[in-house]
Amino acid sequence: MKILCIDGGGIRGVMPIAVLRAMENDIGTSAAEKFDLIAGTSTGSIIAASVMLRTDMGELLSAYQRYGKKIFIRQAKVGVFKSVYSDRYLRQLLKEAFENKKLGEMDGPLLIPAVDVTHGKPYIHRSHAVDSEEDDLSIPLWDAVLSSCSAPIYFPPNNVDNDYLSIDGGLWANNPSLVCITEAVHYFEESLQDIQILSLGTGKQNIDFTIDHDKFWGIKKWMPFQLPAMKVTPKLLDLALNLSSESVSYHCQLLLQDNYLRINEELGEEVPFDEVKFTEELIELGKQIYEKNRERILKFIEK
Repeated sequence: MKILCIDGGGIRGVMPIAVLRAMENDIGTSAAEKFDLIAGTSTGSIIAASVMLRTDMGELLSAYQRYGKKIFIRQAKVGVFKSVYSDRYLRQLLKEAFENKKLGEMDGPLLIPAVDVTHGKPYIHRSHAVDSEEDDLSIPLWDAVLSSCSAPIYFPPNNVDNDYLSIDGGLWANNPSLVCITEAVHYFEESLQDIQILSLGTGKQNIDFTIDHDKFWGIKKWMPFQLPAMKVTPKLLDLALNLSSESVSYHCQLLLQDNYLRINEELGEEVPFDEVKFTEELIELGKQIYEKNRERILKFIEK
């Protein structure tokens, strides 16, 4: 079973999109034709759903460039009394991209990790029913994706059919690879040696928490302010997402050995998930990453 997994990471999602665009140019078809299961978390869920729908990756990249500046317009500087960002433009992007598609109308298995914060538990949106009591295939695709993108503090929780509130799946599965291994073994009855995963990251950050003489580690340390704009940086959340992705990668590499191909790159600096000024730089990095790993990726796809 061949699986494509895409990490969360906000605007850094343009990096794996650039990788996929270059890959599809080489293979001459949609990536969806080469994988038996596709999964994505947060921004990765947008990409994964788009791949499943055979969306042109160049068009998706243009949508990120067009909507990124609108999505990340602050309505609050800190997020104490309301979320830092409205989900208005994100919702508009998803509705425009996925129209009236239902989750159960996908051509193949799609996994989207989220969090049911109302009941305090992880949740997986599936395009295939494995649990009649849990899986809702009638949910609009855009709604399932929005559920996985709603980063706490930065976006409001997504109200799913007045049944529960959902927030960012990156809180427990920013890299959905381990979720996919469990799915493949438990529900598709695949053996570990028959599972192959291509995992696309959104960049490894150098998140610096320098030792200093300030012993009072309050919010200004975990989520520092940028003066004079008083813009809060999502440092703690980015750290949590980065740790989640890399720990999952470590375990998946041990489990699958050569059947796990992780494509990610050091960013060399902090690139917050909401900092749109890095968009073009990340797209260029995505192109470089693909060229650097081109032979490995193509060999893996055809293996």
